[in-house]
Amino acid sequence: MPRYLILTTHESTSRVPPMSEWDPADAEAHLACLSALNAELTEHGELVEFTPLVDPVLARVVTAGGPAGTVVTDGPFGETKEALAGYQLVDVESEERALEIAARVSAAPGPGGVPLRQHIEVRQVLELG
Repeated sequence: MPRYLILTTHESTSRVPPMSEWDPADAEAHLACLSALNAELTEHGELVEFTPLVDPVLARVVTAGGPAGTVVTDGPFGETKEALAGYQLVDVESEERALEIAARVSAAPGPGGVPLRQHIEVRQVLELG
């Protein structure tokens, strides 16, 4: 079966603030929704891995080589409008199923229980060999 990465991003241009600024009850509801989805995917043998990421202000960019040697830059990065918030790796029967899962992630509740309608990127994993 094909594997897909379902990538969740936080867009700085979004109408929704970062989760660290949400009411704690809203953040709990959001995470509970995603946990329930992941439990369902695990039960069906579709979830390979799920990983949320820390706030992008803790991110670093490493560039090797050049006269200065390795350069490490702190986040956040003003030139980017979105930052990876986390991902799910799923092993599903079809692209259509991966898109269904991505739609459910996009509909997870945000502040006030309103579905976030985030842009979720779906990428098929390239099988080598």
